[in-house]
Amino acid sequence: MTENTGRIVKVAGPTVVAENIPDVRMFDIVEVGNFGLIGEVIRLDGSRAFIQVYEDTSGLMLGETVKSAGVPLSVTLGPGLLGSIFDGIQRPLNILREKSGEFIGRGIVASALDTEKKWEFTPIVESGAELESGDIIGETPETAEIMHRIMVPHGVSGVLKEIHSGFFTITDTIGRLEDGTELKLSHSWPVKEERPVKRKLIPDTPLITGQRIFDTMYPIALGGSAILPGGFGTGKTVVEQMLAKHSLVDIVIYIGCGERGNEMTDILIEFPELDDPRTKRPLIERTVLVVNTSNMPVAAREASVYTGVTIAEYYRDMGYHTLLLADSTSRWAEAMREISSRLEEMPGEEGYPTYLSTRIANFYERAGLAVTGNKEERTGSVTIVGAVSPPGGDYSEPVTQASIRVVGSLWALDSSLAQRRHFPAINWNRSYSLYDQRLIGWFNKNVGDQWSKCRSQALQILQRDAELQEVVQLIGPDALQDTDRATLELGKMLREDFLQQNAFSEVDASCSTQKQLGLLESHIRFHERIRHYIEQGGNLDDILEMPLREQLAGLKYNSEQEFGDKLNEFYDNLDRLLS
Repeated sequence: MTENTGRIVKVAGPTVVAENIPDVRMFDIVEVGNFGLIGEVIRLDGSRAFIQVYEDTSGLMLGETVKSAGVPLSVTLGPGLLGSIFDGIQRPLNILREKSGEFIGRGIVASALDTEKKWEFTPIVESGAELESGDIIGETPETAEIMHRIMVPHGVSGVLKEIHSGFFTITDTIGRLEDGTELKLSHSWPVKEERPVKRKLIPDTPLITGQRIFDTMYPIALGGSAILPGGFGTGKTVVEQMLAKHSLVDIVIYIGCGERGNEMTDILIEFPELDDPRTKRPLIERTVLVVNTSNMPVAAREASVYTGVTIAEYYRDMGYHTLLLADSTSRWAEAMREISSRLEEMPGEEGYPTYLSTRIANFYERAGLAVTGNKEERTGSVTIVGAVSPPGGDYSEPVTQASIRVVGSLWALDSSLAQRRHFPAINWNRSYSLYDQRLIGWFNKNVGDQWSKCRSQALQILQRDAELQEVVQLIGPDALQDTDRATLELGKMLREDFLQQNAFSEVDASCSTQKQLGLLESHIRFHERIRHYIEQGGNLDDILEMPLREQLAGLKYNSEQEFGDKLNEFYDNLDRLLS
């Protein structure tokens, strides 16, 4: 660091005030005190700089020095990101553990990526090529499945003078432009600055999650955004882990922002041992974990979401589809509230800073389906799913409301469903998707032309079921006509046999879209046959005693290979018994 030195004049929790730091700018990274703590300038007032420190400030004294690095908080982008576990400011936790033991010490500096490991680089351009920002100059295999594409850093362009192939570290020079600019396998990027793209596209392709409640009822587009609000114990973390395991994306970025240590421990233990259902290799090979537990410094929590989304944008620029899971954004907002109070800013609703909505909107707006590159265009995406933890499950609180205003899908978790062990505990009456009409064409074309019709009928049945449940509370089920009782029965079957999935079942934990359509069609056809049978004078109780109901309920536990035959067998029995 350069000797741009000031002095500490005030310490208030993670906020430090320093005076007379030469040429200091907003968002510059600084080294604070004798411990060399890492901090960021978040406010300037005359000769005073207000700094949020990403580490514990215990023991700091007035008069200690503050040195400016002259650069904003940035992440290192290059091969080696996948499979890594970082803290909120991209320090690798395995290196921190080696240096300080089980508890992270203060003032420890560690390179984000291994600077000694050599990567095999193969150029795809030749000397004399005209290069622009974002152009791919070569590739290196990062994992067995992911090819890391080395790009010209943003802000760099010119004629390529030389380029080399072979094995290089991330700090070695692999090429040089005619103006002398050196090209390396890695570069840095400010985390709070969105990486530019050539143009953004309208998301029109769904993100397939393997979860029927999402894919069929409330889909999200590749490049879209969604929130998972729910009170304590409703399964936010479990849902996000299932999304990480089964979503059809290339890269997963998982941010544990202020979560309990035991939950993050489970993730850190489980992910390296999980087999990727797509590649049959360890899931961690296409995952980046950013960890900031509830007992880690609050300021680093505020930075962790920016660290994660910047890494996601980097892989998007290569042409990959990335999924960013933030668990939870409420803890991120609480970090902003604490820092704001230390700065003595005017509080907004419930003590949150007045710029809360702007920060949340800026974060989710970094999602998108985009075209990158110049000579050879590439299409990639960043899809963001944020968990929200409203106190007491109150959706009217500021973080939930600010998030609802800017995301495209609301997946509302319900504590009563969680208590009944209904997984995923998504309330189908409170949830919605703004992408559904845009994606129906894709589903009808690629899955089946009955998709939109069956989905619409299922939603109508669930809505009618909710209305009848209120009537039953008043007069009891025996007072209903058989057709309404049939609707109640099918509503129950849709809830238990279609919307509910068994996370511990290898077959039912994830469901293909073709199987989802088959299950939905079978429920709709069963309902139509029941209504016709009753209209012809039949009795509902006679139908319920038939084996059809149990056979329909068991369809979801058939493998993809067996499902077609079992579905046809059910239809044969349906035609025979209810003809």
